[in-house]
Amino acid sequence: MSRTEKLDNFLTKVSGQLIVSCQATPEEALFGSDIMAKMAISALRGGAKGIRANSPVDVRAIRDAIGPDVPLIGLYKVVFPGTPVIITATIGHALAIAEAGADVIAIDATFRVHPEDDVPELIRKIHEQTDCLVMADISSFEEAEAAMIAGADVVSTTLSGYTDYTPQLEGPDIELVRETSSRLPIPVFAEGRYHFPHQVKQALEYGATGVVVGGAVTRPKEITERFVKVIQG
Repeated sequence: MSRTEKLDNFLTKVSGQLIVSCQATPEEALFGSDIMAKMAISALRGGAKGIRANSPVDVRAIRDAIGPDVPLIGLYKVVFPGTPVIITATIGHALAIAEAGADVIAIDATFRVHPEDDVPELIRKIHEQTDCLVMADISSFEEAEAAMIAGADVVSTTLSGYTDYTPQLEGPDIELVRETSSRLPIPVFAEGRYHFPHQVKQALEYGATGVVVGGAVTRPKEITERFVKVIQG
């Protein structure tokens, strides 16, 4: 299957739909690939049409649990000295995610200093060395445009608010979704601090191809904290 055919197949399955990000850090009670696999199954039973997951072990466990036909976006978060870039920052990490069973590899496509290759070179290597599509996680319109030019298959607004040159919003950057989807021909996914269903609906109305939701579905500690914060005023 050509990359164009893979992209068409991916978009057919997730356009206008919800993708659930199943991730947990070692400090969280739900950490563990077996738990993330069950989380993914629960999300799909609830109507999600795709899963996003971190690390080869979680991607493999989720792929085994959900079968070959559900779109799976994989990434590999690793901290490097001297740079804030942690999302699939090297071709080695990308290859590990591809081997684990991802259909799409998410990478940090911001303008920040990367530990190895720059964004265009990393995208080129992923396309040459794997059968996966590339999702460019961006924080600004300019980064989305640059990622598109570099050959990314889709972009996601994942990192808006997580770079020091973008708005630090409590909620999602829906304006970035609107601007990017209206000005660029590349598919745009909305992600980052989507806590409520009406925000997801608005992102789709503003042109998002699909919406990725994580903590609002998969992190009970954060969900509980939001309720408690309201109670305590």
